[in-house]
Amino acid sequence: MGLRFETRRSDSVWVDTVWTCTSEQVTEMTSVAGVRWGLVFWEQAGRAYAGITGPETRTGTAPVTEGATFTGIEFAVGTSLRAVPTPALVDGGIGLPDTTRRTFRLDGARWETPGPDDAEALVESLVRAGIVVRDLLVAEVLRGHRPAVSERTVERRFRAATGLTRGGVRQIERARRAAELLAAGDQGADVVAKLDYFDEPHLARALRTYVGRTVRQLREGVGGAIALDLDQRLTS
Repeated sequence: MGLRFETRRSDSVWVDTVWTCTSEQVTEMTSVAGVRWGLVFWEQAGRAYAGITGPETRTGTAPVTEGATFTGIEFAVGTSLRAVPTPALVDGGIGLPDTTRRTFRLDGARWETPGPDDAEALVESLVRAGIVVRDLLVAEVLRGHRPAVSERTVERRFRAATGLTRGGVRQIERARRAAELLAAGDQGADVVAKLDYFDEPHLARALRTYVGRTVRQLREGVGGAIALDLDQRLTS
């Protein structure tokens, strides 16, 4: 038993993924570094909760509410909340007050609590209300465009929008992709070549820092519950 994750990509330019998770007979998990902020909604023992999650710069151990069901929205890099700068959310988060099974409160207004199929509709409403915003320059940079401003300006805007450096985003995203490939059965040497790591020790260090797993653990699907959808259940 462990965490049952299901993740889908979104067609919205504001949303990266929508995910659901159920915890079964597990009280803690390995958290994984990530570059996006999000909204998460969960129910446990008949009570409803909601919160804002921030980017995470390292792996760690986090408690899990046993028997809880979660729905999460991971927002695209470069988006942010009007009322909460993303840098203030890095390696942390905020609980939202007055949450019920039907509604939650955000930025002074009450909104309908979404299910996984309603996530984009909620986000569209938040965007129309000006509660979720984005920096188009950051979106251009992520698409590989070179904006007509200095590198210093780009880096400053990137940090302001994401709470991270461009280099930090690349390293975290690469480590997460490496974990996915290894869990799917790729050899360590193949992952090194595909993702341009220097060598296998370099890959191992990145996994230890950002994912909290070794190459062997990912390939064999062991190591305990982990906050990453690897299309398999990781067991202890």
